[in-house]
Amino acid sequence: MSLTHLNARGEAHMVDVGDKTETRREAVASGRIRMRPQTLALLAEGGLPKGDVLATARIAGIQAAKRTHELIPLCHALALSKVAIEFTLDEASACVDVRATCRLNGRTGVEMEALTAVSVACLTLYDMCKAVDKDMQIGDIQLDTKTGGKSGDYRRQPADDKVLEDASPGAMQASAMPIVTGECQDGRVGVAPRPEQPCIYVKCLAELRERLGVSDLEIPFEALDTPDVAGLKAALKVHDARFSLLGERRVLCAVNQVMSAENTPLTDGDEVAFFPPVTGG
Repeated sequence: MSLTHLNARGEAHMVDVGDKTETRREAVASGRIRMRPQTLALLAEGGLPKGDVLATARIAGIQAAKRTHELIPLCHALALSKVAIEFTLDEASACVDVRATCRLNGRTGVEMEALTAVSVACLTLYDMCKAVDKDMQIGDIQLDTKTGGKSGDYRRQPADDKVLEDASPGAMQASAMPIVTGECQDGRVGVAPRPEQPCIYVKCLAELRERLGVSDLEIPFEALDTPDVAGLKAALKVHDARFSLLGERRVLCAVNQVMSAENTPLTDGDEVAFFPPVTGG
């Protein structure tokens, strides 16, 4: 295997991609920043002195992806069609997991753009939180998947011991309910009922999605003690204690896109969305 960024004399040069075929290319990278539990709590509550930490880090990551060619000498300037940055607050590990997705139709891949987006988003998180915690650590930055291009698709295979290491008490608690794990629409792992069961479709939007680390859930109807919004909140709290934040007065609820209250009745197939007063989806 040869390194394409070196010519026959071993000199660094930019690869000529002019003759390559344009294809749809996508890359997903991830990383994390570890911090004190108190710092993570302040971040989740919006109590840090620099303001909206996650929003600032998201914009920084998007900007970094678009300007990767200015940071890494032999990268091409690319017309990205999508850059998405996602954050998951992991209370058990006292860290924020960062995930970046980059996409385009072009002649070269976007792996470096995704990795750069994650790196700069993590650095921005550090900058936003360093006033209260200078011991934060950035790490585990890696390419998770890439699709398109001559080299074909790639997906990182987690080691078995890593899977065991990542098992959390919350996940073990969830197994006690009649709920099984499934993949959310945005690629995150959430929860889903067995196909034959009646269920309620739950969406967590904007700030809630980032604080809970999940956007879409399907809850078996039988898990509700009472067939209303209050019963749904109680079932979610049993699944994972973090859902207790749905009890905050500022969290709003809509059933089938209609604003609802605690006593709003629920039936099989209803879609229930939880969100803060102002949301960008």
